[in-house]
Amino acid sequence: MKTIVTRSKQKIRSIKDKWKEIYMRHRYLSGITVIELVLILVIVIALLLIFKNQLIDLINTIFDKIVSESSGI
Repeated sequence: MKTIVTRSKQKIRSIKDKWKEIYMRHRYLSGITVIELVLILVIVIALLLIFKNQLIDLINTIFDKIVSESSGI
């Protein structure tokens, strides 16, 4: 009886270990790391600062068109 209990405990442990291994492998393969996220944010902020004036002009032009064309509706 003790051997059956021992074997079942070992099987349960091995199954748990396999699931942990699968989870950890999936976790490291999928997803974005903190360093990658920080680098992407730095690049986006730098681009926004470089093209700030052009972006503001573009947004103002778009809103002016929206306002002028909405008055015709």
